[in-house]
Amino acid sequence: MEVPGREVCYRALQSRDARFDGLIFVGVSSTGVYCRPVCPARTPKLENCHFFGSAAAAQDAGFRPCLRCRPETAPDLALWRGTSNTVSRALALIAEGALDGEGNSVEQLAERLGLGERQLRRLFLQHLGASPISVAQTRRVLFAKQLIHETRMPMTEVAMASGFSSLRRFNETFRDLFHRPPSALRRKSFPVRDEKDVALRLRYRPPYDWDSMLGFLRARAIPGVEVVESGRYLRTVEVNGAMGSIEVTHLPDRQSLKVSIRFPDVRLLPAIVARVRRLFDLGADIETIDSHLSGDPVLAPLVALRPGLRAPGGWDGFEIAVRAILGQQITVIAARRLAGQLVTLHGRVVPDSFLIHPGLSRVFPTAKRLSSASSLGLGMPAARSAALKAIAEAAVADPNLFRPFGSMDDTIARLRAIRGIGEWTAQYIALRAVREMDAFPATDIGLLRRVASMDGAKTTPANLLDRAESWRPWRAYAAQHLWAADGSASARHATSTG
Repeated sequence: MEVPGREVCYRALQSRDARFDGLIFVGVSSTGVYCRPVCPARTPKLENCHFFGSAAAAQDAGFRPCLRCRPETAPDLALWRGTSNTVSRALALIAEGALDGEGNSVEQLAERLGLGERQLRRLFLQHLGASPISVAQTRRVLFAKQLIHETRMPMTEVAMASGFSSLRRFNETFRDLFHRPPSALRRKSFPVRDEKDVALRLRYRPPYDWDSMLGFLRARAIPGVEVVESGRYLRTVEVNGAMGSIEVTHLPDRQSLKVSIRFPDVRLLPAIVARVRRLFDLGADIETIDSHLSGDPVLAPLVALRPGLRAPGGWDGFEIAVRAILGQQITVIAARRLAGQLVTLHGRVVPDSFLIHPGLSRVFPTAKRLSSASSLGLGMPAARSAALKAIAEAAVADPNLFRPFGSMDDTIARLRAIRGIGEWTAQYIALRAVREMDAFPATDIGLLRRVASMDGAKTTPANLLDRAESWRPWRAYAAQHLWAADGSASARHATSTG
């Protein structure tokens, strides 16, 4: 990843400019540590500074994480995204543990991505300045460090949760980096917390329109699976067959979200955290996006009204795809009701000991479960039931169906090849599940209505697509602003021609 010039980076470090937090990391040769640009420590001399575009690159160069500014808490901006879908897919897999434990290799990761090992290494060095192994190792160290600082988990569980193959390897890594055992990094005056839950803070780049995010999720909350109340979002989760639940709240003073996780397998914590980041769009460089969209006279007042509006993702790609199909040509309320029926009929019951709220009960059914069901039991048109079966079978056949692969046009074409998936549905799945941030469902009635009301003239999908050219590469955020501004569409923007 290319970083700004040394003089620019050093001025950002001198002024502790928060705009560069997550964009650059500085290695200090006189101390051997690497820091965030907002580090409160005394500013080092320029000749002692080495600037990197990722924490992995800094650690690969021999620097260790700073104990004061805690690089593991920097917002995960990933500003290079969009230049390499392959690296994006690889990072998503690494975040979920693809290089953790014995038997997982870069060669196997490259095979899953459909390319050679040497090519994957070259792409990582080009975009991140570090190898896949270094990125995975840095992720393990930083996640372990966060667990040590923010939880009371035993060190054995911290090692397992962060992906170390053994406790011995975990201890050796921390002694090599910090010249002390991992337990020495934990504050002695750590407050007592509920042992049932693991609570972590996930930073973002401000501003963040939390009210709009909650409003979006509240309108679509599936009974038994999701609860939105008192400024917080709660839901059941299933990862690799294990079930639990999470609670997410906003900490605006700390520019972060707090996620509380109640789950039976600590080894799956990284996968859960990665999904929470995706769901709440924590990696967005929102200032850049808002600035770009504000150049359009239609969008400028909308951006000014809701600075920091995010494009919500989804907990699971298959779940989003099912919800999109259920929402074809009906209201959000009706789609939510159908989703609730589907969960009641096919969702597994979560054990009470892993429920974080009494309003939660079941997980959303998996693709395998729905594909093998003799009947879905929903009162809906046969064509839509067939589409649900088709998407379930496609997801079982291709575990990477909802991951970026090739260009966005390739993603749309791959989705449209599935029976019952039209243009609107494919664009919506690409936006929320695949996280293609330039996806744009131009046939959406809510978008057409809102632009027409602001322009004072009828708008067609073709005209809207022409208009949206200037919104690239963030048309998904433009769509979110238009949906949010269309008051009537807040309860029914799922109607479509798809």
